[in-house]
Amino acid sequence: MDASIFAIQPTSAEPIYRQIVEQLRRLIAGGQLSPGELLPSVREVAGFHAVNPMTVSRAYGIAESEGLLERLRGKGMAIAAGAGRASTPAQRLALLEPQLADVARQARELELPAESVLRRLGKLMGER
Repeated sequence: MDASIFAIQPTSAEPIYRQIVEQLRRLIAGGQLSPGELLPSVREVAGFHAVNPMTVSRAYGIAESEGLLERLRGKGMAIAAGAGRASTPAQRLALLEPQLADVARQARELELPAESVLRRLGKLMGER
């Protein structure tokens, strides 16, 4: 696995370490990262995204304290054995709730019709 698994937005209001932790939660819940799978090293992620290694280390530490990751001596960080795919689509959708609420608020502020926003979301989801 390489450091490109993370999509870091340096200009976002959300701190980079939180972006990484949230992405780990979603990737694990969605089944894209499996228990035992090794993550890229702190240095790899920091170098690829041009961020401070302490930021990545902080994210990995938080994820480890939440039981998402486990430290494997001599190998690095891996997805924890107990961290698996969320069992239902509703549980996975719940991980998006804060972002969806934020998008809905912003769309209301911009006076955009729901149909336009949903159409754009559909288009963005089709892009991979």
